[in-house]
Amino acid sequence: MILSAPFMPQPQPVIDGFEFASAGASLRGALAIRDFPRLHDMLARHEGEVAYEVEGVRDERGRPALRLKVRTRLDLRCQRCLEALPFEVQADEVLVLGTQAEIDAEPADVHAADRVVAAKEMPVRELVEDELILALPYAPRHAGCSARASTDAAEKVLPFAALRGLMRGKH
Repeated sequence: MILSAPFMPQPQPVIDGFEFASAGASLRGALAIRDFPRLHDMLARHEGEVAYEVEGVRDERGRPALRLKVRTRLDLRCQRCLEALPFEVQADEVLVLGTQAEIDAEPADVHAADRVVAAKEMPVRELVEDELILALPYAPRHAGCSARASTDAAEKVLPFAALRGLMRGKH
């Protein structure tokens, strides 16, 4: 069977973290949303693309880093009504590269740049997918869904209400 061009898997870009950052290299492109398996359960639809830019930089302390920009619109699943909820992602983060030992030796600081273990083969798709996951709200929902939920709760039959009436009658 011969696949036509739109259905053939696209080669996934891979970078050597330290070399990419040291050379000040840059890479940009787009990845299909359907190619992010860790996002599938959070999305109502898997159509569209994620635009990304990766640039090799140095952080303020001179350490090799990657500046990652990610832009897309995702259709999240509203946690109340389970319908599609459009969500814009525009992330621009600096990821400081290091070895696992360097990262473990550094004290935790919530205000410090994110650290990433550098490797000879770092799939750009995984870096982009991590940024998308970090950008998502914990429990996405439509603004109007809270009113709909409280209305449904008011109409809900309480199964033990009749029992409470019987118990009061005996006392």
